[in-house]
Amino acid sequence: MGRRFLITGTDSRVGKTTVGCALGFAFRARGIRVGVMKPVETGCAEVGGELEALDASALALAAGSQLPMDLICPYRYRSPLAPAVAADADHLPPPSIDNIARCFHEIAGQNDAMLVESVGGLATPLASDTDFANLAALLNLEVIVVVGNRLGCVNPATLTLRHAESHRLTTAGYILCDIEQLSSPEMETNADSLKRFTNERYLGRMRYREPLSKAIVEQLL
Repeated sequence: MGRRFLITGTDSRVGKTTVGCALGFAFRARGIRVGVMKPVETGCAEVGGELEALDASALALAAGSQLPMDLICPYRYRSPLAPAVAADADHLPPPSIDNIARCFHEIAGQNDAMLVESVGGLATPLASDTDFANLAALLNLEVIVVVGNRLGCVNPATLTLRHAESHRLTTAGYILCDIEQLSSPEMETNADSLKRFTNERYLGRMRYREPLSKAIVEQLL
């Protein structure tokens, strides 16, 4: 079994799915069979009587996965909330860590590497007593932190990396992801600030709507 990663973020809408799709495509282009999961997706729209998981579908397309969506994304909710809260709001069962682990191992058994995307950040609750850090520990996932490149990103990045450390997780590194087309002085200094105030590996910067650099991918192979 190759490397297994949890792609998490400093917050919602920081580019996790963009990075996950880019990595899935890059691994696939190198002949690596890559399995993908988004165990839980919230804010799903109903299409044809089914809840559609857009992020999970994008990951599957990028990786060339033909596996059923019930394996890739076993828990889908309408409410755009943290998984445990969304389950309550939608009057549906909360995510089961045991079931997520079963789906993960079924996918992993057919692939050379695994990419698992969280909802929100590492401390986002999956259930009343479980967050994505607990899931990463259970599945032995290395953590890739996606940092939205914007004003104020150093504080949440530092807290996320400390949360990973407190759970004794292996952190593969962090990626600074441009989420706006126009640059700013803050965006251009964030990389240096993060290197100064964190000890984890800086994997590189993903420019707005540009491919993931070869240098970033090769660090994760």
